[in-house]
Amino acid sequence: MEEQRTIAVTVNGKKHSNEVPVRLTLADYLRTVLKLTGTHLGCEHGVCGACTILLDGQSARSCLMLAVQADGHEIMTVEGIAPSADKLHPLQEAFRDNHGLQCGFCTPGMLTTLIEFLRDNPDPTEQEVRIAISGNLCRCTGYQGIVNAALDAAKRMKSAPA
Repeated sequence: MEEQRTIAVTVNGKKHSNEVPVRLTLADYLRTVLKLTGTHLGCEHGVCGACTILLDGQSARSCLMLAVQADGHEIMTVEGIAPSADKLHPLQEAFRDNHGLQCGFCTPGMLTTLIEFLRDNPDPTEQEVRIAISGNLCRCTGYQGIVNAALDAAKRMKSAPA
């Protein structure tokens, strides 16, 4: 019988307490236990970035973490980015308006990566954006739409009321 532990996490502002197998990845916990399927699994080796979430505000590969390692922490997934059910975050709007996605598989990891990046660098250059997303693989867009979206989002976030 597989060893279990109880974990308590806050995901997208909501507290959760669950008993989980000690070997369950954080990505699988989010997807199967909490039913937050926006966090995607690509390579399951931490290379592609599709599973990127924010752990206490810092980007992390959820496929490389165990759910028990997240005990007591705050997690933001792609589902938690929008301020409400009827309003998109400026970054999501910019992705939509600048064609920053095609198939959408990489989009959750791109968005969470860029949330952290734009928070820490509100006035980035194109080169800085390219470096920030260099750990996220996209096979559809050629990245230009994503870069344009990030630069547009930076402008939108600077001009948005606090």
